[in-house]
Amino acid sequence: MVDLLQVTQLPPFLTERLEKEFTLHNFIDPADPEGLLDKIAPKIRGILAGGMKGPNANLINRLENLEIIASFSVGFDATDVLAAQARGVIVTHTPEVLTGDVADLAMTFILMAPRRIGEAERFLRSGRWLEGRMDLGTTVRGKQLGILGLGRIGKAVARRAEVFGLNISYHDIKPMGDLPYHSYPSLLELAGASDILLVACEGGAVNRGLINGAVLTALGPDGFLINTARGPIVDQPALVVALRDGTIAGAALDVFDGEPTVPEELIAMENVVLTPHIASSTHETRRAMGDLVYDNLRNHFDGKPVLTPVPPQK
Repeated sequence: MVDLLQVTQLPPFLTERLEKEFTLHNFIDPADPEGLLDKIAPKIRGILAGGMKGPNANLINRLENLEIIASFSVGFDATDVLAAQARGVIVTHTPEVLTGDVADLAMTFILMAPRRIGEAERFLRSGRWLEGRMDLGTTVRGKQLGILGLGRIGKAVARRAEVFGLNISYHDIKPMGDLPYHSYPSLLELAGASDILLVACEGGAVNRGLINGAVLTALGPDGFLINTARGPIVDQPALVVALRDGTIAGAALDVFDGEPTVPEELIAMENVVLTPHIASSTHETRRAMGDLVYDNLRNHFDGKPVLTPVPPQK
């Protein structure tokens, strides 16, 4: 059987399926990584990776017979794709199958943060309703939703948001063609024109800290930040300061820089909705992602084209 190196946790249903047709080598937290690689490196023809944990250039180049890296994720910033592609190693990911669930959570956040739904539940559970009514929230109808990154997920959120009466605008570095949404030439201009700013762009080093203090200042004291993309896209210390000082009104976050660790300051804030990176966490989507990982591997080793290769990176 073909030998695969597993560098991230995968759902049991997927590992059980793979183990019937491949030999899996656990490399998630090896006690002696060099010793293990000395034994198995020449046999490894594929890597099982994830969105938050993937192979770096050193590991990729150590595996002389590596052919494919299959990532159980739509994002691939945890894998050194440039190093892989430079060696002719195929990298695959799982786009499309999780678009709907991620967009659903983003839309939920767009409603939750301005309407203060998280605060309202805590208000009731703590018994404070017995002492009087909670302060008012803000309607989203007629508000301006700015989307940073109008890819598959960004467009899916835009379609949902239109149903709720939001006006859509966006900023994207790629040409989007003829769309009914207003395009802003810069992120700062988008933030300045938005009541709610959604982060829906790719992660990676190039976008680290893209949402910085200046962007948050432009969003303004009545604005809300929504992030279901990647934690490091947001300058987290700057966000904490902006929320604390009232530079923005609130935020809803599913991803964090350094997760699963979340800053205590964010946890303590009433005007922040926090979830533990659950955007694609449904039985249906995880099963579809697993199927795609399997199908990409099976196709490759059967001599067929993979279904969802990562495009060439520069």
